[in-house]
Amino acid sequence: MAYTDRSSGFGFGSMLTPMVKRLLIANAVAFGLTLLIGFEDAINWFAFQPTRIFVRPWGVVTYMFVHGGFMHLALNMLVLFFFGPPLEGRWGSREFLKFYLICGLGGVALSYLFLPASVVGASAAVYGVMLAFAMNWPDAPIYVWGIFPVKAKWLVGFLFVVSLVSALSDPGSGGGGVAHFAHLGGLAAGFAYLKSDWRPGRRRPVTLTKRATPRRRLAIVPREERAERRVAKADVRGADDERVLLDRVDAVLDKISAEGMSALTAEELRLLDEVSKRSRSN
Repeated sequence: MAYTDRSSGFGFGSMLTPMVKRLLIANAVAFGLTLLIGFEDAINWFAFQPTRIFVRPWGVVTYMFVHGGFMHLALNMLVLFFFGPPLEGRWGSREFLKFYLICGLGGVALSYLFLPASVVGASAAVYGVMLAFAMNWPDAPIYVWGIFPVKAKWLVGFLFVVSLVSALSDPGSGGGGVAHFAHLGGLAAGFAYLKSDWRPGRRRPVTLTKRATPRRRLAIVPREERAERRVAKADVRGADDERVLLDRVDAVLDKISAEGMSALTAEELRLLDEVSKRSRSN
């Protein structure tokens, strides 16, 4: 599975972002520890077990880093490797990690309600990551097995239908060892979060306040004093223009932090170029 979108500036060769890299390493290390202590003991102590949630509450988080086998780990990490960096690049590391964990907890919530069996794996979190990618870049082509191009929105829609049908067809078990309710919980939590007011990259409303304008007074002012006041007013206007320029630059920098460079308009790019040239000349 791979994706590419030349117009958005990302693809197979996207740079591995810091939080995605840390999550990949953490899952690999956890898998190594699982091999050392044994799958049975690892699942017993670190899986999410709905019937033992009050005895071992840490399982709601640790289950995301425990996998039932190498292929289980490899598939989840492959999805994270491909779809995580563009999202982290747009949202930032902190927002990406928060979203990842929220989707994992969504898998916990739905599994607790409908699935009595133990749950392990990062599937709920990575399903949420795939959903977020599809909501941000719905028409990006995903090459299944590196051959067949499928738009991101159709691929995620297909996976949702498969998980829903599989979960409803056998709600009392793990669906052949696959926690479909955890997948659905990750998708549901991710969708709710992205559609809520707390979603990453949401712009805060800007409130404008009117400055109080002082009343003009009639007075007879000597010519020399009037000239001095005109110079002072020119200096004030220059300072005001500088403040306005800095405010515009701050707004553009906030937009880059929230949405990435690709979201800038031509006018905003010209503004950054102008400020850069001015700073070099000074």
